[in-house]
Amino acid sequence: MFKKITLKNGLRIITVPQKNTQAVTILVLVGTGSKYETKEENGISHFLEHMYFKGTRKRPSSLAIAETLDRVGGIYNAFTTQEFTGYFAKVSSSHFELALDWVSDIFLNSLLPEKEIEKEKGVIIEEINMYYDHPMSYIEILWPKLLYGDQPAGWEVAGKKETVAKMTREKLLNYMKTQYVASNTIVSVAGKINEKKAVSQIRKYFAKIRTQKPKSKPPVFEKQNCPKVFLEFRNTEQTHLALGVRGYNLFHPQRYAQEILGIILGGMMSSRLFEEIRTKLGIAYYLRTEVEANPDTGYLVTFAGIENKNVEKAIKKILQEYKKISQKKVQSKELKKAKDYLKGKMTLLLESSEAQASFYAEQEILERKILTPKEIFEKIEKISPSDILKVAKEIFKPKRLNLALIGPFQNKERFEKILKL
Repeated sequence: MFKKITLKNGLRIITVPQKNTQAVTILVLVGTGSKYETKEENGISHFLEHMYFKGTRKRPSSLAIAETLDRVGGIYNAFTTQEFTGYFAKVSSSHFELALDWVSDIFLNSLLPEKEIEKEKGVIIEEINMYYDHPMSYIEILWPKLLYGDQPAGWEVAGKKETVAKMTREKLLNYMKTQYVASNTIVSVAGKINEKKAVSQIRKYFAKIRTQKPKSKPPVFEKQNCPKVFLEFRNTEQTHLALGVRGYNLFHPQRYAQEILGIILGGMMSSRLFEEIRTKLGIAYYLRTEVEANPDTGYLVTFAGIENKNVEKAIKKILQEYKKISQKKVQSKELKKAKDYLKGKMTLLLESSEAQASFYAEQEILERKILTPKEIFEKIEKISPSDILKVAKEIFKPKRLNLALIGPFQNKERFEKILKL
């Protein structure tokens, strides 16, 4: 399925050959994101990602960067999360070396022009404004802020406008030199490839990568003794809410049971909450339950957009379903449906080369361990109704409850009174 090698300098290379495709994806993943930042530099991981498209010596402008792959119909982009930053290019397999040259060039040789840094501040501030003006997106930013507060795990990945405005080339260079190093980087290649040749070319193109030791992220501080409510007042016609609990991290033995629990509650159109709140009550258009498990944090949360007058009704119904699943075992039929949904969805998602490259690289960057889909499916199949009940009993406790709301409300006590299990 895949091969992983670690070079002497610490760079990890993952190759994932696929027979039934003409495409190839090259993904460079570096183990740094907003959880690695200080308060003064919040947003620097994301800012640096933007700057990698502003020019190298070989491709001295953003236009030259873009045209390289536009000329061959390539797909390319970058992304920043709390845990990692990635740069990828997807092309026809005949253009593999062009894509590798492009990715390695922006990753190793970006010039970070002073003039472009000043312009990009405005671009990123507008990106922050965009998310703020879109409550359906902004509620996803408020949720970790509610859980973790004023520490890296609770900060916005894009940073604050104040920190973005104070970003300097010196700060960016220092951060890049510290974090963008061999031992903190993975090059993952998936698609129609010759593995031996691909590894040889990656060795050549990444030969100049820095080799010092990167800084580690600070531990996440978690403490909660009672339910918490956060209100963001907006004069909107619809209230956007996030209601959930702290959960398990990636290394917890019940992480897959927690994921299945989320699917049963609100992870598919035939899930309990979708059926109760959208189908039966008709008080929401969008509703979903998500489970997030990172190396040091985890949670289960339900997001929904509700007409203002029905907010309390929706919150009570979500809490009712949380309580119900923590008191009575799920039926084998319902559990099988959730398992088959998770396995089927993963199978479909992994058809593309970019998904394959990400699937293996993200496991390696987060866990230093890679499981194949088959090995994950075997773990999923072992989950029993008792496992689901055990997880639900452990995480659905009153003191773990958290509620974030964006809407025309200012009275926290109103919601604190109903935040019960």
